[in-house]
Order: sequence, then C-alpha cells, then structure tokens
Amino acid sequence: MPFDPAETLYYRQTRFSTRLPTSHLYSPSHYWLARQEGGRFRVGLTKFAMRMLGDFVEHDFSVSPSDAVEAGDPIGWIEGFKALSDIYCVSKGVFLRGNPNLAAAPQLVDKDPYDGGWLYEYEGEPPVDGVDAAGYVEILDATITRMLAEQQNQPDKSC
Repeated sequence: MPFDPAETLYYRQTRFSTRLPTSHLYSPSHYWLARQEGGRFRVGLTKFAMRMLGDFVEHDFSVSPSDAVEAGDPIGWIEGFKALSDIYCVSKGVFLRGNPNLAAAPQLVDKDPYDGGWLYEYEGEPPVDGVDAAGYVEILDATITRMLAEQQNQPDKSC
C-alpha cells in the first residue's frame, strides 16, 4: 500500500536509498513497527535489513500464538538469497501470529517491506530502544559509515 509522500521520509546514502513511513517506529536492529489497534504491533524488516539478507526466500517461527516473548528473544528464522538470520522479538509481550500472506506471496517482503511484507504481530509495549524515522536515519548513517570504513580497511585482494 503506498504511503502519503507527506508522511514519508526519503533517505539516501551512497548506493542505498529507501523511504521510511513516519508513522512507524524503528529499532536499532533494523526492524520497523506499525502500531495496530488494541496494543498490537506489526513488525517487519526494514529495506536496509532486506538488502543485507538479499531476496526473501523463506522463514519460520519457533514460537506459537499466545507465547510470551521478551525483547531480544530469537523467535524464528528468515532466509534471504545472501544470508540466513534469526528473527528476534523487538519487545516484551505476547506473540500473536506470523503474516499469513507470506506463504502465498513471499515477494511482499521485498516489494512491500513497510506494509504488506510484515513478519509478525505481537501485543505489548513498543520497544524501549524504538525510534522515529528521523532517529532511524541517524542509525542508518552510523551503520553505513561504519560499513564503508570497514570496507576501506580491508586488504586489496585483487590480482
């Protein structure tokens, strides 16, 4: 679903660009959160996280609906073309469900990362380290700057 351009922060550094819905919260671990009714949150991976993983391949959860979860708990896994990673819970609460649409339309994670490509829902509080879109821009700047510095410090392996 397209977001109103007036409610979107556009970001670009080097060869990476994204749009960040200003209605969402973001975690330093590159998850986004969209508040739903009744103290629920939908959680997905940011476009930056998906760029690091590569195209979405598959995922699964190791928790069941109504399981209590804590911030930082591994609750499943996600496989991308480039990497396999754990899915972590962003805050304390109750795991409600995974996104039922991803089985039939896994491309949503790549094509619609900030809306239809959500991974899971939980009920609880927002994460204590959650930030708004402007705060997430600061996280992205620091992360990309660190990655570029590390890349420059790598020995030249060309022939």
